Amino acid sequence: MLTRRHIRVKVMQCIYALIQSKDDSLEKQQKFLKVSIENMYVLYLLVLSLLAELHKMAEKHVSHASKKYVATEDDKYPDGEKFVKNKLLLQISTNESLKKELSKRKLHNWYLNEEYIKIIYKEVVSSDVYKKYMTNDKEGYENDKEIILQLYKNIIAPNDKIYDYFEDEKLTWVDDIPIVNTYLTKRLRKATESSDESFFLPSLLKDQQDMEFANELLTKTLLNDAKWEKEIEGKTPNWDNDRIAEIDSIILKMGICELLNFSSIPEKVTLNEYLEIAKEYSTPKSSIFINGVLDKLAKEYKSTGKLQKIGRGLQ
Repeated sequence: MLTRRHIRVKVMQCIYALIQSKDDSLEKQQKFLKVSIENMYVLYLLVLSLLAELHKMAEKHVSHASKKYVATEDDKYPDGEKFVKNKLLLQISTNESLKKELSKRKLHNWYLNEEYIKIIYKEVVSSDVYKKYMTNDKEGYENDKEIILQLYKNIIAPNDKIYDYFEDEKLTWVDDIPIVNTYLTKRLRKATESSDESFFLPSLLKDQQDMEFANELLTKTLLNDAKWEKEIEGKTPNWDNDRIAEIDSIILKMGICELLNFSSIPEKVTLNEYLEIAKEYSTPKSSIFINGVLDKLAKEYKSTGKLQKIGRGLQ
């Protein structure tokens, strides 16, 4: 689920948090990194379960409507239960593995905050996307999947109240929300009628090496801070260290650390990864500055033999 770039961003966030808190405990930061990475999976589970809760609310609405003598909004549609019978939604809402995971982690967020589900449900059923789905006679899994993708991308993911809720729950989720939204969209796109329950509950990390990479990058960047500081000074003679923004300094130190300490990661991968992170988390001028410094250092390390790379490498 998490790529190496996501892991690098998590390490960057940990180092930034350490600087802000002025807490030099490496053990605390390693723990914070682990929890921060695990919390991204919690966010994924909550977003996925939000879809299950929407289905549950739709079922309640249909059940309630069937007991009324006055016509309801869904009575205008050829099949008022079409949304409830949506095959992708059913896969998610009946997923016992998801239910067990939520229960094990005691994630009762939507039960305790049902007003958010009501807000989303109201927006869903009043949308043109929903109305078009309910009135057309198309059937089948692909049609069902497409409506959920459209509703998710156009209504659920951009919802400000849901965003504010997640931000209030955990501040680190602010940066995680776009990642989770993108990942879930791609995951739903790949879903098929034969997808089993585990398909919707992917592993957080590809393997144990990813967590080892995260810890090693964090540890070696922090423990060699003074060393990386001198490397930066040598390539920025016209820059006072105080003029380099904290986030830019962190990105540079992580980039230098990775160039010199991770022999299996190709130089180009490292340069590209930190350039993209700089583009996302810094200013346009800063990203150019960071790329220039890392590129100069990479060439210097290569010419002096300090840059030792082996194998195909991992991104």
